[in-house]
Amino acid sequence: MDVICQAKSGMGKTAVFVLSTLQQIEPVAGQVAALVLCHTRELAYQICHEFERFSTYLTDIKVAVFYGGVHIKSHKDLLKNECPHIVVGTPGRILALARDKDLALKNVRHFILDECDKMLESLDMRKDVQEIFKMTPHDKQPMEIYVDDEAKLTLHGLVQHYIKLSELEKNRKLNDLLDALDFNQVVIFVKSVSRAAELNKLLVECNFPSICIHSGMSQEERLTRYKGFKEGHKRILVATDLVGRGIDIERVNIVINYDMPDSADTYLHRVGRAGRFGTKGLAITFVASASDSDVLNQVQERFEVDIKELPEQIDTSTYSMSFLCHHREGLAPSFSLASSTAKLPFSAAALILK
Repeated sequence: MDVICQAKSGMGKTAVFVLSTLQQIEPVAGQVAALVLCHTRELAYQICHEFERFSTYLTDIKVAVFYGGVHIKSHKDLLKNECPHIVVGTPGRILALARDKDLALKNVRHFILDECDKMLESLDMRKDVQEIFKMTPHDKQPMEIYVDDEAKLTLHGLVQHYIKLSELEKNRKLNDLLDALDFNQVVIFVKSVSRAAELNKLLVECNFPSICIHSGMSQEERLTRYKGFKEGHKRILVATDLVGRGIDIERVNIVINYDMPDSADTYLHRVGRAGRFGTKGLAITFVASASDSDVLNQVQERFEVDIKELPEQIDTSTYSMSFLCHHREGLAPSFSLASSTAKLPFSAAALILK
Protein backbone atom coordinates (compact mmCIF):
# COMPACT_ATOMS: atom_id res chain seq x y z
CA MET A 1 0.00 0.00 0.00
CA ASP A 2 1.01 3.64 -0.29
CA VAL A 3 2.51 5.38 2.74
CA ILE A 4 3.06 9.03 3.63
CA CYS A 5 5.71 9.13 6.34
CA GLN A 6 6.39 12.26 8.35
CA ALA A 7 9.04 12.38 11.07
CA LYS A 8 11.51 14.74 12.66
CA SER A 9 14.64 15.58 10.68
CA GLY A 10 17.45 13.15 11.47
CA MET A 11 15.18 10.32 12.63
CA GLY A 12 16.10 7.98 9.79
CA LYS A 13 13.41 8.35 7.12
CA THR A 14 15.93 7.42 4.42
CA ALA A 15 16.86 4.22 6.22
CA VAL A 16 13.15 3.37 6.54
CA PHE A 17 12.44 3.41 2.82
CA VAL A 18 15.83 1.98 1.83
CA LEU A 19 15.56 -1.00 4.18
CA SER A 20 11.88 -1.69 3.50
CA THR A 21 12.44 -1.55 -0.26
CA LEU A 22 15.45 -3.88 -0.10
CA GLN A 23 13.52 -6.27 2.15
CA GLN A 24 10.56 -6.50 -0.24
CA ILE A 25 12.20 -6.33 -3.65
CA GLU A 26 12.37 -9.44 -5.81
CA PRO A 27 14.99 -8.66 -8.47
CA VAL A 28 14.26 -9.71 -12.06
CA ALA A 29 17.00 -9.26 -14.66
CA GLY A 30 16.38 -6.25 -16.91
CA GLN A 31 13.49 -4.86 -14.84
CA VAL A 32 13.40 -1.68 -12.72
CA ALA A 33 11.41 -2.57 -9.59
CA ALA A 34 11.93 0.58 -7.50
CA LEU A 35 12.16 4.27 -8.40
CA VAL A 36 13.29 6.96 -5.95
CA LEU A 37 12.92 10.63 -6.93
CA CYS A 38 14.82 13.44 -5.17
CA HIS A 39 14.81 17.21 -5.60
CA THR A 40 18.60 17.70 -5.77
CA ARG A 41 21.46 15.81 -7.37
CA GLU A 42 23.38 15.71 -4.07
CA LEU A 43 20.46 14.01 -2.34
CA ALA A 44 20.11 11.50 -5.20
CA TYR A 45 23.82 10.69 -4.97
CA GLN A 46 23.56 10.24 -1.18
CA ILE A 47 20.49 8.00 -1.35
CA CYS A 48 22.05 5.80 -4.02
CA HIS A 49 25.05 5.41 -1.71
CA GLU A 50 22.73 4.36 1.14
CA PHE A 51 21.09 1.70 -1.07
CA GLU A 52 24.55 0.40 -1.99
CA ARG A 53 25.66 0.41 1.64
CA PHE A 54 22.62 -1.46 2.96
CA SER A 55 22.64 -3.95 0.07
CA THR A 56 26.30 -4.97 0.49
CA TYR A 57 25.31 -8.60 1.09
CA LEU A 58 22.39 -8.60 -1.38
CA THR A 59 24.65 -9.36 -4.30
CA ASP A 60 21.78 -9.87 -6.79
CA ILE A 61 20.51 -6.29 -6.47
CA LYS A 62 21.84 -3.51 -8.71
CA VAL A 63 21.36 0.19 -7.96
CA ALA A 64 22.05 3.20 -10.20
CA VAL A 65 21.65 6.97 -9.96
CA PHE A 66 20.63 9.31 -12.81
CA TYR A 67 20.67 13.12 -12.78
CA GLY A 68 21.44 16.04 -15.07
CA GLY A 69 24.95 17.35 -15.64
CA VAL A 70 26.04 13.90 -16.86
CA HIS A 71 25.90 12.98 -20.56
CA ILE A 72 22.59 11.20 -21.12
CA LYS A 73 24.16 8.64 -23.47
CA SER A 74 26.12 7.09 -20.60
CA HIS A 75 22.82 6.65 -18.71
CA LYS A 76 21.13 5.09 -21.74
CA ASP A 77 24.04 2.69 -22.21
CA LEU A 78 23.88 1.66 -18.54
CA LEU A 79 20.13 0.99 -18.74
CA LYS A 80 20.59 -1.07 -21.89
CA ASN A 81 23.61 -3.14 -20.84
CA GLU A 82 23.33 -3.36 -17.06
CA CYS A 83 19.77 -2.46 -16.11
CA PRO A 84 19.48 -1.72 -12.35
CA HIS A 85 16.67 -3.04 -10.16
CA ILE A 86 16.60 0.20 -8.17
CA VAL A 87 16.81 3.62 -9.85
CA VAL A 88 17.48 6.83 -7.91
CA GLY A 89 17.35 10.19 -9.67
CA THR A 90 16.08 13.71 -10.23
CA PRO A 91 12.76 14.17 -12.08
CA GLY A 92 14.13 15.94 -15.17
CA ARG A 93 16.62 13.23 -16.12
CA ILE A 94 14.31 10.34 -15.14
CA LEU A 95 11.52 11.77 -17.30
CA ALA A 96 13.86 12.24 -20.27
CA LEU A 97 15.00 8.60 -20.04
CA ALA A 98 11.42 7.34 -19.65
CA ARG A 99 10.11 9.40 -22.58
CA ASP A 100 12.87 8.06 -24.81
CA LYS A 101 11.84 4.50 -23.80
CA ASP A 102 15.32 3.82 -22.36
CA LEU A 103 13.89 3.56 -18.84
CA ALA A 104 10.90 1.18 -18.61
CA LEU A 105 8.68 1.84 -15.59
CA LYS A 106 5.93 -0.72 -16.17
CA ASN A 107 7.35 -3.10 -13.55
CA VAL A 108 7.91 -0.52 -10.79
CA ARG A 109 6.44 -1.69 -7.47
CA HIS A 110 8.02 0.95 -5.25
CA PHE A 111 7.63 4.64 -6.19
CA ILE A 112 9.32 6.86 -3.59
CA LEU A 113 9.38 10.65 -3.30
CA ASP A 114 11.97 11.84 -0.80
CA GLU A 115 11.36 15.30 0.72
CA CYS A 116 8.02 15.12 -1.12
CA ASP A 117 6.72 18.54 -0.03
CA LYS A 118 9.83 20.21 -1.46
CA MET A 119 9.47 18.30 -4.73
CA LEU A 120 5.79 19.07 -5.20
CA GLU A 121 5.84 22.79 -4.30
CA SER A 122 7.70 23.63 -7.54
CA LEU A 123 5.21 23.57 -10.42
CA ASP A 124 7.79 22.41 -12.98
CA MET A 125 9.09 19.60 -10.80
CA ARG A 126 5.56 18.58 -9.78
CA LYS A 127 4.59 18.31 -13.48
CA ASP A 128 7.59 16.05 -14.14
CA VAL A 129 6.81 13.88 -11.11
CA GLN A 130 3.17 13.49 -12.18
CA GLU A 131 4.18 12.50 -15.70
CA ILE A 132 6.66 9.92 -14.38
CA PHE A 133 4.07 8.59 -11.93
CA LYS A 134 1.54 8.01 -14.74
CA MET A 135 4.06 5.67 -16.41
CA THR A 136 4.11 3.38 -13.37
CA PRO A 137 1.49 0.75 -12.38
CA HIS A 138 -1.63 2.30 -10.83
CA ASP A 139 -2.74 -0.24 -8.22
CA LYS A 140 -2.34 1.77 -5.05
CA GLN A 141 -3.94 1.94 -1.60
CA PRO A 142 -3.25 5.01 0.61
CA MET A 143 -2.30 5.05 4.26
CA GLU A 144 -0.76 7.88 6.31
CA ILE A 145 1.68 7.46 9.18
CA TYR A 146 2.76 10.40 11.36
CA VAL A 147 5.64 9.87 13.75
CA ASP A 148 5.11 12.49 16.50
CA ASP A 149 2.95 15.53 15.89
CA GLU A 150 3.80 18.67 13.93
CA ALA A 151 4.53 20.81 16.98
CA LYS A 152 7.31 18.43 18.04
CA LEU A 153 9.15 18.38 14.73
CA THR A 154 12.09 20.32 16.15
CA LEU A 155 14.94 18.17 17.39
CA HIS A 156 15.11 17.13 21.03
CA GLY A 157 18.92 17.24 21.21
CA LEU A 158 19.25 20.67 19.60
CA VAL A 159 20.05 23.87 21.51
CA GLN A 160 18.66 26.88 19.59
CA HIS A 161 19.60 30.56 20.04
CA TYR A 162 19.40 33.81 18.09
CA ILE A 163 21.60 36.93 17.96
CA LYS A 164 20.21 40.39 17.16
CA LEU A 165 22.68 42.44 15.13
CA SER A 166 22.98 44.60 12.03
CA GLU A 167 24.03 43.36 8.60
CA LEU A 168 27.37 45.15 9.09
CA GLU A 169 28.05 43.22 12.30
CA LYS A 170 27.52 39.72 10.89
CA ASN A 171 31.07 38.97 9.77
CA ARG A 172 32.75 40.03 13.01
CA LYS A 173 30.20 38.08 15.07
CA LEU A 174 30.66 34.97 12.91
CA ASN A 175 34.42 35.32 13.30
CA ASP A 176 34.05 35.47 17.10
CA LEU A 177 31.66 32.50 17.18
CA LEU A 178 33.93 30.26 15.14
CA ASP A 179 36.81 31.08 17.47
CA ALA A 180 34.75 30.52 20.60
CA LEU A 181 32.57 27.51 19.83
CA ASP A 182 33.55 23.88 20.08
CA PHE A 183 32.60 22.07 16.88
CA ASN A 184 33.26 18.93 14.91
CA GLN A 185 31.89 20.45 11.71
CA VAL A 186 29.70 23.50 11.15
CA VAL A 187 27.34 24.45 8.32
CA ILE A 188 26.76 28.18 7.70
CA PHE A 189 23.65 28.97 5.63
CA VAL A 190 23.36 32.09 3.46
CA LYS A 191 20.61 33.26 1.11
CA SER A 192 22.38 33.48 -2.25
CA VAL A 193 25.12 32.00 -4.41
CA SER A 194 27.15 35.22 -4.41
CA ARG A 195 27.01 35.51 -0.61
CA ALA A 196 28.12 31.87 -0.23
CA ALA A 197 31.14 32.43 -2.47
CA GLU A 198 32.11 35.73 -0.82
CA LEU A 199 31.72 34.53 2.77
CA ASN A 200 33.72 31.38 2.05
CA LYS A 201 36.48 33.52 0.52
CA LEU A 202 36.62 35.69 3.66
CA LEU A 203 36.78 32.64 5.94
CA VAL A 204 39.61 31.08 3.92
CA GLU A 205 41.52 34.39 4.01
CA CYS A 206 41.22 34.26 7.82
CA ASN A 207 42.69 30.73 7.88
CA PHE A 208 39.45 28.95 8.70
CA PRO A 209 39.20 25.45 7.08
CA SER A 210 36.18 26.42 4.97
CA ILE A 211 34.58 25.22 1.74
CA CYS A 212 31.37 26.25 -0.02
CA ILE A 213 28.69 24.51 -2.09
CA HIS A 214 26.09 26.28 -4.21
CA SER A 215 24.13 25.88 -7.44
CA GLY A 216 26.54 28.07 -9.41
CA MET A 217 29.09 25.21 -9.50
CA SER A 218 29.29 22.34 -11.93
CA GLN A 219 27.71 19.09 -10.77
CA GLU A 220 31.09 17.38 -10.58
CA GLU A 221 32.53 20.16 -8.41
CA ARG A 222 29.50 20.14 -6.09
CA LEU A 223 29.74 16.39 -5.53
CA THR A 224 33.51 16.51 -5.00
CA ARG A 225 33.11 19.21 -2.36
CA TYR A 226 30.18 17.46 -0.72
CA LYS A 227 32.18 14.23 -0.46
CA GLY A 228 35.21 16.09 0.88
CA PHE A 229 33.17 17.76 3.61
CA LYS A 230 31.33 14.54 4.51
CA GLU A 231 34.70 12.78 4.86
CA GLY A 232 35.95 15.54 7.17
CA HIS A 233 38.61 17.13 4.95
CA LYS A 234 37.13 20.56 5.73
CA ARG A 235 35.34 21.49 8.95
CA ILE A 236 33.30 24.51 7.84
CA LEU A 237 30.75 24.46 5.01
CA VAL A 238 29.17 27.65 3.65
CA ALA A 239 26.03 26.76 1.71
CA THR A 240 22.76 27.90 0.23
CA ASP A 241 19.55 25.95 0.83
CA LEU A 242 20.78 23.49 -1.81
CA VAL A 243 22.05 21.40 1.13
CA GLY A 244 19.34 22.50 3.57
CA ARG A 245 17.24 19.36 3.31
CA GLY A 246 17.93 15.67 3.61
CA ILE A 247 21.71 15.87 3.47
CA ASP A 248 23.08 13.78 6.33
CA ILE A 249 26.57 14.54 7.63
CA GLU A 250 26.98 12.94 11.03
CA ARG A 251 29.90 15.11 12.23
CA VAL A 252 27.95 18.38 11.98
CA ASN A 253 27.07 19.61 15.48
CA ILE A 254 26.57 23.35 14.78
CA VAL A 255 24.42 25.17 12.22
CA ILE A 256 24.63 28.95 11.84
CA ASN A 257 21.94 30.84 9.95
CA TYR A 258 24.09 33.74 8.73
CA ASP A 259 21.01 34.80 6.76
CA MET A 260 17.55 34.08 8.15
CA PRO A 261 15.71 31.39 6.16
CA ASP A 262 12.59 32.40 4.23
CA SER A 263 10.14 30.28 6.24
CA ALA A 264 9.65 28.15 9.36
CA ASP A 265 9.90 25.02 7.21
CA THR A 266 13.26 26.04 5.76
CA TYR A 267 14.50 26.87 9.29
CA LEU A 268 13.55 23.39 10.51
CA HIS A 269 15.38 21.65 7.69
CA ARG A 270 18.47 23.82 8.00
CA VAL A 271 18.90 23.32 11.75
CA GLY A 272 18.18 19.62 11.22
CA ARG A 273 21.71 19.29 9.79
CA ALA A 274 22.88 19.32 13.45
CA GLY A 275 21.77 16.94 16.18
CA ARG A 276 21.05 14.01 13.86
CA PHE A 277 19.64 10.83 15.43
CA GLY A 278 19.28 12.48 18.83
CA THR A 279 22.94 13.55 19.14
CA LYS A 280 23.68 16.97 20.60
CA GLY A 281 23.75 20.06 18.42
CA LEU A 282 23.58 23.85 18.41
CA ALA A 283 21.74 26.21 16.04
CA ILE A 284 22.48 29.95 16.04
CA THR A 285 20.44 32.36 13.91
CA PHE A 286 21.40 35.93 13.02
CA VAL A 287 18.41 38.30 13.23
CA ALA A 288 19.15 41.53 11.33
CA SER A 289 15.75 42.92 10.30
CA ALA A 290 12.05 43.07 11.14
CA SER A 291 11.32 40.37 8.55
CA ASP A 292 13.97 38.15 10.19
CA SER A 293 12.16 38.60 13.52
CA ASP A 294 8.86 37.67 11.87
CA VAL A 295 10.27 34.35 10.61
CA LEU A 296 11.77 33.60 14.05
CA ASN A 297 8.35 34.23 15.64
CA GLN A 298 6.72 31.90 13.09
CA VAL A 299 9.24 29.17 14.00
CA GLN A 300 8.51 29.54 17.73
CA GLU A 301 4.74 29.53 17.26
CA ARG A 302 4.57 26.66 14.80
CA PHE A 303 6.95 24.29 16.58
CA GLU A 304 6.17 25.41 20.13
CA VAL A 305 9.80 26.14 20.93
CA ASP A 306 11.23 29.04 22.92
CA ILE A 307 14.37 30.29 21.16
CA LYS A 308 16.35 32.53 23.49
CA GLU A 309 19.04 35.10 22.76
CA LEU A 310 22.56 33.63 22.78
CA PRO A 311 24.06 34.11 26.26
CA GLU A 312 27.54 35.52 26.76
CA GLN A 313 28.73 32.11 27.89
CA ILE A 314 27.38 28.77 26.76
CA ASP A 315 27.97 25.35 28.30
CA THR A 316 29.88 23.27 25.77
CA SER A 317 28.37 20.05 27.09
CA THR A 318 24.88 21.12 25.95
CA TYR A 319 25.78 20.88 22.27
CA SER A 320 29.01 18.89 21.96
CA MET A 321 30.09 15.42 22.99
CA SER A 322 33.75 16.33 23.57
CA PHE A 323 36.35 19.06 23.31
CA LEU A 324 37.79 19.11 19.84
CA CYS A 325 40.72 20.27 17.80
CA HIS A 326 41.73 23.66 16.45
CA HIS A 327 39.26 25.69 14.43
CA ARG A 328 41.72 27.73 12.42
CA GLU A 329 44.81 26.27 10.92
CA GLY A 330 47.41 26.71 13.66
CA LEU A 331 45.14 28.49 16.18
CA ALA A 332 43.49 27.07 19.29
CA PRO A 333 39.89 28.00 20.18
CA SER A 334 38.75 29.76 23.32
CA PHE A 335 35.46 28.73 24.92
CA SER A 336 34.02 31.93 26.39
CA LEU A 337 31.85 33.88 23.99
CA ALA A 338 32.27 36.98 26.13
CA SER A 339 36.04 36.99 25.96
CA SER A 340 36.70 35.63 22.48
CA THR A 341 38.79 37.96 20.36
CA ALA A 342 39.25 37.94 16.61
CA LYS A 343 42.88 37.14 15.99
CA LEU A 344 42.55 37.57 12.24
CA PRO A 345 39.62 39.97 11.73
CA PHE A 346 37.61 40.08 8.53
CA SER A 347 38.54 42.80 6.07
CA ALA A 348 36.48 45.92 6.81
CA ALA A 349 36.16 46.49 3.10
CA ALA A 350 34.25 43.25 2.66
CA LEU A 351 31.73 43.55 5.47
CA ILE A 352 28.62 43.64 3.32
CA LEU A 353 27.89 40.60 1.17
CA LYS A 354 25.75 41.26 -1.90
